[in-house]
Amino acid sequence: MVDHLRDLGCDVLTSFEAGQANRGIPDDEVLRFTTEQNRGVITFNRDDFVALHRSGQQHAGIIVCKDDQNYIGQISTLHLYLQEIDSLFDRLIRVKKQNQPGLSSPIFVIQEYQR
Repeated sequence: MVDHLRDLGCDVLTSFEAGQANRGIPDDEVLRFTTEQNRGVITFNRDDFVALHRSGQQHAGIIVCKDDQNYIGQISTLHLYLQEIDSLFDRLIRVKKQNQPGLSSPIFVIQEYQR
């Protein structure tokens, strides 16, 4: 996912590059760090980050993806969506897979969560 995002011109900082990988950092601290850096966070951890979003904590944006092998499909859908909006600030979006009968490959869609 990271490589594909970078190929699309996105400025990506991984937790490893930030010196934060495999340290057991609580989700609220991850969100605080990304917000201080004015960066959105991309995660597979839907439940905890939806809860943080709904708690009212301000953030620079949360993107929840599915742990799915079709990373290019997810990132392509996400990239198109991000080009259509002004800002990700205080928004939580989820990239969801919709299996369509008769299609050989899944379609990904964006769902936005309210507070």
